[in-house]
Amino acid sequence: MNLMRVMRHLSTGRAAVRRVFPSRAMDAIESAIQTTEAQHAGQIRFAVEASLELAPLLAGQTAQQRAIEVFAKLRVWDTEHNNGVLIYLLLADHDVEIVADRGIHVRLGQQTWEAICREMEAAFRKGEFESGVLTGIHAVGEHLSHHFPARSGKGNEMPANELPDRPVVL
Repeated sequence: MNLMRVMRHLSTGRAAVRRVFPSRAMDAIESAIQTTEAQHAGQIRFAVEASLELAPLLAGQTAQQRAIEVFAKLRVWDTEHNNGVLIYLLLADHDVEIVADRGIHVRLGQQTWEAICREMEAAFRKGEFESGVLTGIHAVGEHLSHHFPARSGKGNEMPANELPDRPVVL
């Protein structure tokens, strides 16, 4: 058990999320998701969690393990074309994870997601949380635009927006 990690999680609450993501930042993130989703056939969700609950924390749950739980909880996997992507931030650890549905993950792979996560985490280390998230959303959107372009034209309508674009605070 990492005592420093436990202390960091115990001292990071929802107020920390509101401090680094005020309402205008949440609005900007929502707008970025809407804008990028107009350019591809994917569905993006952003979720931020201040810290882990005590039991999972003491059990050593990682941000990646929690992101997979959140992916299921928010039903990101439940899109008609298996095209959901979750960007999950565990604020206490400044750790971001990207979990993609099988239809997307098979084409892009873990290395793509890891590169985007590292870029976002670099911004977080500088205290640039909003900018880091926006960078991540745009990077995910670029990859989705390349592999899953927006469909337009008669008989080829864009799929419905199946997932809410508003960021989720857990």
